[in-house]
Amino acid sequence: MSVTTEHNIDGGGNKKPIVLQVLPALETGGVERTAVDMAKAITAAGWTALVASEGGRMQHELDRIGAEHIVLPLASKNPLQIHKNAAQLAALIYDRSVSLVHARSRAPAWSALMAARRNKVPFVTTFHGTYGLKGPFKKLYNSVMTRGDRVIANSKFIADRVRKDYGMGLGDDAGRLITIPRGIETTRFFNPAAVSAERIIQLADRWRLTDGLPVIMLPGRLTRWKGHTVLIDALKHYGQQDVICVLVGDDQGRTKYREELEALVRENNLESVVRFVGDCNDMAAAYMLADVVVSASTDPEAFGRVAVEAQAMGRPVIATDHGGARETILPGITGWLVPPGDALELASALRKAVHLDPDDRAEMASAGRAHVLEEYKVELMTARTMFVYRELLGFPEAKTFPEAEKN
Repeated sequence: MSVTTEHNIDGGGNKKPIVLQVLPALETGGVERTAVDMAKAITAAGWTALVASEGGRMQHELDRIGAEHIVLPLASKNPLQIHKNAAQLAALIYDRSVSLVHARSRAPAWSALMAARRNKVPFVTTFHGTYGLKGPFKKLYNSVMTRGDRVIANSKFIADRVRKDYGMGLGDDAGRLITIPRGIETTRFFNPAAVSAERIIQLADRWRLTDGLPVIMLPGRLTRWKGHTVLIDALKHYGQQDVICVLVGDDQGRTKYREELEALVRENNLESVVRFVGDCNDMAAAYMLADVVVSASTDPEAFGRVAVEAQAMGRPVIATDHGGARETILPGITGWLVPPGDALELASALRKAVHLDPDDRAEMASAGRAHVLEEYKVELMTARTMFVYRELLGFPEAKTFPEAEKN
């Protein structure tokens, strides 16, 4: 059912829809990548893509695809700033005749909700995370993400959490909650042969990798819940120095945590094993260097983009047995799942992954790529989200929700 608004557009009209996405910033991460992917799909459809945020390193990608970025202090959780942002977004929606607003994070969602309702345009939200419920006001603060005309969960795990924590998606409310898994770019991650030897060699040189030593890789910003300490502990239990572990990701100002990790490496005599390499802008080449990719998150990942990208590049994955990893990894077929925080089990899985024989490694690579191609292509994610937009805007062809392609 479409939402009746002053800015509603039907499929036969001459006016092209204008979609505004709002999020805190455009630095790095799954929220930012999804916003950019959707902006690309919106412009490819001949629509206008607007993105409002505080900006960041991914802003140039919007410029390249023909989307427009509007700088607003949307990361602020200050109630006064949220109301100021709402007024500015409301003016933007009115002045630009925005057709639909899509919020991807809580603080900007409060501003976007007020602005969208003031202008009577459809409002969509996406749950990109689990969002904790500690404290008397946290559930109320989080609840803005349930107030969309459509609420998108980026995994079945998140959809279940939304139903459990907020009572959404039940009874008369069932049609508002939609599961649309995150999608991975086919042009970047599904063609290992397209990654040149030069790119791989340059990265290997930069990271000081030793020829012949297996590479264990954990991509993810340096924040505690990503499980770096669990992996370092597992490397101690692994008991051999004939591997290299690469920790890929910025500390984003968390210098004390990085210093703690470096101290832990020294305490366990792993200086020759562990590399802190910072951010990487060529993850396709990075995955090609890895013998196994690890996601050791101690808290459940809402989706777990790293595990899917690695499988798309034919790499076996070890992930924690909770959250989105239970959907994206096929245990024993495309990788392994280990209990949260269990360094001993992680060490055991590392031994299996590092010592896979070539035939088993090739079979696992093939299975992982087929699994991701079937379920997690970015084209499927964007088609499903565009379906939601068209449905809310009253397009007559918005009748069938796009399904995964079965091989």
